[in-house]
Amino acid sequence: MPAKQHTYRVTVTWTGNRGQGTAGYRAYARDHEIQAAGKPVIPGSSDPAFLGDATRYNPEEMLVASLSACHKLWYLHLAAEAGLIVTAYQDAAEGTMVETADGNGHFTRVVLRPHITLAAGGDAALAQSLHDKAHHFCFIANSVNFPVVTEGTVVVD
Repeated sequence: MPAKQHTYRVTVTWTGNRGQGTAGYRAYARDHEIQAAGKPVIPGSSDPAFLGDATRYNPEEMLVASLSACHKLWYLHLAAEAGLIVTAYQDAAEGTMVETADGNGHFTRVVLRPHITLAAGGDAALAQSLHDKAHHFCFIANSVNFPVVTEGTVVVD
């Protein structure tokens, strides 16, 4: 059976021309808008450390959010298949990026910290074990070249 292929299209439009374009490093804003057909616009910029707007999402936050959301979606799928009733899920994810002397940078790891609440009578040990399986199936985690660590907690109502 041939592999299924999926294509994702977004448009990123720079909105930071202050009238001079890129006449100088500080002459322009890093602002942009991320759009996909039929969906709300996501305001983006660079990290404030790189002259970005702190009120907008930066690519580094979006990468961490993508890893977190992918893990959550697989986790909920696997929980439903296992007969676990998850009533709440919140992840306080954190990514670490380092800059090298030449100005390059890369992520060294992302830590996902999902806090999961199960309905009364739920199996906390089974719920905890699903993190490894969710990590195995997460498309985004399978696409990055740095460790993605899960430090989940489970409580039962």
